[in-house]
Amino acid sequence: MIELEGVPELIDPVMICAFEGWNDAGDAASSAVAHLDREWKGEVFGALDAEDYYDFQVNRPTVWLDGGVRKVTWPTTRLSVVRTGGGAEGTGGSGKARDLVLVRGIEPSMRWRSFCNEILGFAHELGVEMVVVLGSLLGDTPHTRPVPVSGVTSDPDLARTLDLEESRYEGPTGIVGILQEACTHAGVPAVSLWAAVPHYVSQPPNPKATLALLNRLEDLIDVRIPLGELPEDARAWQLGVDQLAAEDSEVAEYVQSLEEARDTADLPEASGEAIAREFERYLRRRDGQPGPAQPGGLAAEPGLADGSYLRDTTSGRTRHPKPPAKDEAPPPATAADGDAGPPEKDGKDGKDGKSAPEGDDGKS
Repeated sequence: MIELEGVPELIDPVMICAFEGWNDAGDAASSAVAHLDREWKGEVFGALDAEDYYDFQVNRPTVWLDGGVRKVTWPTTRLSVVRTGGGAEGTGGSGKARDLVLVRGIEPSMRWRSFCNEILGFAHELGVEMVVVLGSLLGDTPHTRPVPVSGVTSDPDLARTLDLEESRYEGPTGIVGILQEACTHAGVPAVSLWAAVPHYVSQPPNPKATLALLNRLEDLIDVRIPLGELPEDARAWQLGVDQLAAEDSEVAEYVQSLEEARDTADLPEASGEAIAREFERYLRRRDGQPGPAQPGGLAAEPGLADGSYLRDTTSGRTRHPKPPAKDEAPPPATAADGDAGPPEKDGKDGKDGKSAPEGDDGKS
């Protein structure tokens, strides 16, 4: 039995999870949870035992100095609680009182079922009403367009209630998919939100994708999230990528082809409900008022995983993409099944990179 000391009674708590690794392209998902923790000054109340779930040759501990004293930080998953304040001054709340339980860590190396059961134990003890798992994948999406974000659930009733996609994916999965299924089997409502990151700028951070995830999360849980400097960081990121693309004509042409494919696919979404959702968000932020839960805040492209690419996790530099040959048409924006399969081997160092993740990205 999990015993929690010093954790106050929470109000309508929602658990928000993100894990570094396979399901965190551009570190967009883990950065989103880190942003919530930082803006709302989260208080850590628990951590999973690193010995139980991590291979320290894969995820190595780090050594650091604290006033001349050497200390070790072990890779693990930590839980913290934030009080959104319900609109109190300085909290960035929306007027609705709701607390969040943040789960941030690294995809475990082993014992995934025990890992998920332990997280569900915390959720049960805290009275969590819903679990939202954040993820990000690499795909054929241009950096110049809004980041596609998909909301997915395995619960048909929840899909209808929140206007989400119901996953029908079959194939390899990551911890995001396993945790979502564990929640479903335990009777805990669970949703995953997936942001698509341009494969040709896969190096973290990607503040634009992080911002898109937070906007969608805000709509889903009906809590106004303080964004801080994130919108400005997203604009600066896009400007920097614009400049890099302009220096290489082949890259510029490739980006243009992605833009054309994306714009063609988005034509039916360019009016009506998608525009109305964006306008509602604008009014809520201007007036500081909450709005109805709208889990479709950003226009979501129906799928990206079919054209996803791997990320070189060991490289410290941003690499230009390999655009299609002159006589080869760019890959179209197609509806994905949710996973491009298991990670391939990177040709440079033979290590797994980040690929399009499991069916939790919501493509059926």
